[in-house]
Amino acid sequence: MTEGPHRIDRDFAARVDWNLLRLFVAITRAGGIGAAARALNRQQPTVSAALKKLEGMVGAQLLRRTTSGVELTTAGRALLLLCEDMFEAARMVPHQVAQAMKHVEGLVRVQMISGITSPDFDEAIASFHRRHPGIQIELRVSPWREVLSALERGEVEIGVGYDSEVQTSLSYEPLFVEAQQLYCSSAHPLFGTRITQPAKLKDEGFVLTGADELESIRRFRHRYGLGTVVTGRAEDIHEARRLIRLGVGLGFLPVLAALDEVRAARLWPLLPSGAEPSYDIYLLARAVKMRDTPTQLFLDEVTRRLRARQ
Repeated sequence: MTEGPHRIDRDFAARVDWNLLRLFVAITRAGGIGAAARALNRQQPTVSAALKKLEGMVGAQLLRRTTSGVELTTAGRALLLLCEDMFEAARMVPHQVAQAMKHVEGLVRVQMISGITSPDFDEAIASFHRRHPGIQIELRVSPWREVLSALERGEVEIGVGYDSEVQTSLSYEPLFVEAQQLYCSSAHPLFGTRITQPAKLKDEGFVLTGADELESIRRFRHRYGLGTVVTGRAEDIHEARRLIRLGVGLGFLPVLAALDEVRAARLWPLLPSGAEPSYDIYLLARAVKMRDTPTQLFLDEVTRRLRARQ
């Protein structure tokens, strides 16, 4: 069997054995025919014969045997992509049928960091509720490390937060880019000024957010020696904003979370525009083979809106 041109089998869809496609994917994932046979508890000659049969139906060589196992041919790479699409479509069948019947009930648990302000995420929640009023939405707020831990432990299926290191057990969908600004209260002597050299603030009292502080903010503070004088602590962005507004100390807040206070002249942004630390906020999900239908429908709603925005 070669990779050259071949006659297109117009009856392929009617004649193909879908089990052969699953077997082909198993061989590629296992890295060889022998490894696939052991994983599937089958005899190696049986697996080899099945692959040969599929290649005959496709009309092209799919795998090339090497000393280390197998490698995909051009035709094999094309078929593997198609198989992945087909299996994903098949996986979504029960979710889509349930959605079409408009009779889905259940619970979606989302764990997120505090102070999240995202119109796309909010609109997705509202739209999801209109589509599926029988599904309850539970939002939990915690420090970002606890968001990751809850996902890894399987306590929640969806998270919203920051992650400085990619976890292979999670899938990532960029939600938005968040920036944090350094603020002072209206009563502070620095109100109305801009600080181009943050190190000049090293002797100022700071309000810190403890476990809720993101890694990028911590690195920024340490770079300029900020926060060595601690005058306030809060484990929640909203309470940190309260302490800063009341003049307890300077502190970092998400720009959107502080916008109303700035407009009301109760807080003042000290860093020049563009100098604020920024980072990606992700929609995180456990990378499981089969999610429950309410969770899958919620993810579909959010990701559809995010991708339409791009």
